[in-house]
Formats: sequence, structure tokens, C-alpha cells
Amino acid sequence: MTAPLRARDPIIVNVALGERSYDVVIGRNQLPLLGQKIGMLRPGCKAAIVSDETVVRHHLTETQKALAAAGITSVTTVAVPPGESSKSFPVLERVCEALISARIERTDLVVALGGGVIGDLAGLAAALVRRGLGYVQVPTTLLAQVDSSVGGKTAIDSKHGKNLIGAFHQPLLVVADTALLDTLPARQFRAGYAEVVKYGLIGDAGFFAWLEANWREIFAGGAAREHAIAVSCRMKAAIVAHDERESGERALLNLGHTFGHALEAAAGFSDRLLHGEAIALGMALAFRFSAKRGLLPVSETERVERHFATVGLPIHLRSVPGAEPNADRLMELIGQDKKVRRGKLTFILARGIGASFIASDVDAAEVRDFLAEKLAER
Repeated sequence: MTAPLRARDPIIVNVALGERSYDVVIGRNQLPLLGQKIGMLRPGCKAAIVSDETVVRHHLTETQKALAAAGITSVTTVAVPPGESSKSFPVLERVCEALISARIERTDLVVALGGGVIGDLAGLAAALVRRGLGYVQVPTTLLAQVDSSVGGKTAIDSKHGKNLIGAFHQPLLVVADTALLDTLPARQFRAGYAEVVKYGLIGDAGFFAWLEANWREIFAGGAAREHAIAVSCRMKAAIVAHDERESGERALLNLGHTFGHALEAAAGFSDRLLHGEAIALGMALAFRFSAKRGLLPVSETERVERHFATVGLPIHLRSVPGAEPNADRLMELIGQDKKVRRGKLTFILARGIGASFIASDVDAAEVRDFLAEKLAER
């Protein structure tokens, strides 16, 4: 698998869901065309931009200009604090009330301008207000561009765990302007890269090998970055088209998430452990657990861990600063995972790189012993 050697027109990935199908537009400098694209979707509409205070400083003016250039001049902006803490009932209520106050109607649009937190929050607000508003995702982080902006999962967090309160509500369009990633802090970019690696680990060993060889070019920007985003989006789009509501194979996209979400909760949904960092650690644990069960050679696990460590992502539980999780607490959090079925644990495990599968009815005692063993390592 090789990346394009030079810049090209935007890459279009279609999420095929019948009447609710939509495009993911991937390429540099796509934000200035946002108004034009929205105008084709909803001529004469009003718009409400939901964003966070950090993204507002970087990208709000350009977004407003893009909308104005297409004649969309009735624009409301709702800015919330950055970070996972905004995925909460109080902030959701604030966003919903702002949309209602602005008289955003079903023929109008909500624009989710930001990373995964904003996409989840704005998408859920759009699902709830007037029993469903149309919305457009404009993801500003790598993680959001390759994962959370595509597929229609919207949610806020509960005190019991991550993303436990939400709805499936597909966007009308995703505009992934890769130029927006130029302002992303290095740590945030690394965290998003974990979700890129996930697609190779799930079902494309060749893509994982390509990432091992080309990750520096992805971090630097250019055609390799756009290629990696497009491959990730194509894989997710194909899975979502077959299983929109995660009744089957879409669960594969949660590789590393059962462990990772528990670790995020243990770290207090804070900057101590970013979502992508937690998922990298969760995937390392999933591969270690798979190896412990005899499903794959330890060398495969070591290869995965080596790549994560090379790019600066965590692979050991001791990498969770200040959280001091214990096995019992982590098992309590894992028990709230959305893939639990009638009290039975479901994990995404692996028979090798590119060969992940859904393992139902995993013994909780086995998982607890594994976590206790990993926590004891120093």
C-alpha cells in the first residue's frame, strides 16, 4: 500500500446508508468551501455553529466567512469549554437551549466545528432538539477526522462511564479539512494517530505495515496524511454501511476501547490521559490479553507495542499519571461497557495484526487477573 505521491483533488468517501447516505470530503483547504456545500444541502438555511473556546480562536472567523460567502448570514455560535468535561448534562442543556433560542428549525443546520467532544455533543443536541435537526461535522482533530465524525454515534458521558448517554444520528456531510490539523498540538495529533493504527490492527495488516514505514510523513502532513485519513474513513464507512447500530461487526471498531474507556474514567476524563492515548493503551492490552490466551504470537503484540512506543503513545498501565487504577475499580468500569450483553463481557481480541474478532462471554475473573498482573508490573 502506498500513499499518493503528490497533492490531488479532495478525496470523497461515501457512507452508504440509503436515503441517509452522506459524503466525507477529505483534503486541504476545504473549510472555505463549507458554505457552498451547505448551500447545496439546505438552500436558504440558518446555521448554528457549536464549537469550543479553543477552536473558536483558531477557526471560527474562517468558518463564518465561508458561510457568509454562500449567503448564509443568519449564524448563531455556541462556544463551550474545551475538553471531555463538556460532554455532560449541563453543557448539553446549554447547547440545546441555545439552539431553541436561536430558532434553529428542522430545515436549518447545526455545524459541529471541533474535535470528538464537539462532534459528540453537537450531534446529540441535534438529535434531541425538535426531535432531530440536520447537522454537518467539521472535525478539527485527527481523531475526529478518522473516527468520531463518521458513523453517527453521538453521546455525553455518565458518572458511570464514557458515552453511555447518546443516540445514533447521522450527519448530512463531513468536511475533513486536513489543513486544520496544522494547528493541532503534537500530543493531540499523536492521540488521534492511535485511531488510524486501529484500522490496520482490525482488518488490514498491509495498512499497518505501511503506517510503520510512513508514520513520519503522516505527522509531517501532505499526501501521506490524507491517504491515511482516507483509508481509515473508507474502512469505517464500509463497516457502518453494513452495521449502522452496532448489532454486529461494527463492534470491531471498539478494539482497545473496553480497556481504554475504563482507563479514561479512572483518570477522571481529564488531560492526564487523552482519549487516543487511552485507546492506544487499550489496544496494547487487548493484544497482550489475546497473546495470554494463546490467540497470537507474543511477537505480534511486541510489534504493535513497539510502533505505539516509537510514535510516543503509552503501552503500560503505569503510563496513566496520577490515576493509580486498581483491578477491582477497572472491572467495575468495564462492567458498564456498552458491549456488555446480559452481564456478559464482550471484548475485541486479535488472532494477529489485521485479524481482530468479537469475543463474547469473556470470563470476568480472567480479565481481572490479567489487569492485576499488568498493574503489578513496574
